[in-house]
Amino acid sequence: FFFFLLPPIIFEAGYSLDRKGFFENFGAITLYAMFGTIISTFVVGYICFFAAKIGLVKNIDSENPMEALIFGALISAVDPVATLSILGNEDLNVDPLLYSLVFGESVLNDAIAISLFKTFFQFYNPETSNTDTSIVAVILSFVFVSGCSILVGVGLGLGASWLFKHTELRQYPKLETSLLLCFCYLCYATAESIGLSGIMALFFNGVVLSHYNAYNLSIVAHVATEQVFSTFATLTETIVFVYMGMGVFTGGFQNWDLTFSIVAFVACLIGRAINIFPLTFIANLCRDKSNKIPAKMSVVLWFAGLRGAIAFALSV
Repeated sequence: FFFFLLPPIIFEAGYSLDRKGFFENFGAITLYAMFGTIISTFVVGYICFFAAKIGLVKNIDSENPMEALIFGALISAVDPVATLSILGNEDLNVDPLLYSLVFGESVLNDAIAISLFKTFFQFYNPETSNTDTSIVAVILSFVFVSGCSILVGVGLGLGASWLFKHTELRQYPKLETSLLLCFCYLCYATAESIGLSGIMALFFNGVVLSHYNAYNLSIVAHVATEQVFSTFATLTETIVFVYMGMGVFTGGFQNWDLTFSIVAFVACLIGRAINIFPLTFIANLCRDKSNKIPAKMSVVLWFAGLRGAIAFALSV
């Protein structure tokens, strides 16, 4: 999943990004995607941990909060594919600001949630319940991994752009498309091999390549790359959701726990509310009066925090 199905989805999200809308609202998107995901992770995680502590939930470690935080990280991965499909409908005439916020948060949130999940998982030790120092180490590790991953993605993106600009690859459109695809997997594999987040590196790699390298491609390769990456992303996305649906019939729900499901659902709603509404208030303090995020839009953002393929894959 993480090496063959997820990279095309993440890269295409970065490569086809509406950069103007994304970077105009980058402050609010970063608040929601980074700080909001961290808030949601800890809120959901500790609600589930305390539910286990009082005996309401049986299948979460009631002595070590790290297991609950692992669940909080994976369930905080927002995957609003259905919401984006609705918001992207031209007939609905959706506010471009709302679309930019939902889309921007979703693509960044996936990478951050996966990074948090992997970081928590490295520190999880079922045999000990002393995690006072581990929480601080987890946050520091997450910040370091995120920053270095972005540097790797941007660096390799700029390197690929320089190579395409100073060579005669424009004469070979098939080679251009193939080499660009190889650079994508090189970025992902490089980040993963040195212990960083390949997903976060790949997303920013896609943004850089789209912004700087698109002008270096021949007309044929320019059209082909957009179509090829879009096709790959659609195909892998479909495979992921088919796999999720098959889980119902292949025993994926044999350990179904209704109580835990209800607790987790309520925790997700609370975590999302604590994430969206205060951060919207903070974001509005730094925005122009004409560009404030209205209260109704905040409610839609709260509702748009659907969980899907990423959370499912991490749990598996």
